[in-house]
Amino acid sequence: MEDINLRNYAYLGDAVWELHIRKKTILQTNNAKKLHQITTNLVKTQFQSDLLHFLNDKLTEEELDLTRRARNLPIPVGRRNIQNEYRQATAFETLIGWWFTHDKTRLEDIFENLEEKLI
Repeated sequence: MEDINLRNYAYLGDAVWELHIRKKTILQTNNAKKLHQITTNLVKTQFQSDLLHFLNDKLTEEELDLTRRARNLPIPVGRRNIQNEYRQATAFETLIGWWFTHDKTRLEDIFENLEEKLI
């Protein structure tokens, strides 16, 4: 399989993470407004940044290197006010995209590890 650039792993990871969260949140309420609020709280930059911090000691050297490189990607101008959080969230999404592409078993293991944070 051809390797993908880090920005594209993050793009894919964002979609995979949101789908994972949506699969969980649809079971919580039938109210569309509440559903949207619950979902957005779990996919927002700050929460993803917190999740990466939570996972940090569970990552391999290769995964840590991937997050380091993803954190160093250029930041869009509109995100500069939350630069550190945005960099962390991008690294989180990059990992999700990388696992989805290269190691779905590891991705499922990580999702299980994060379960306590989603309650």
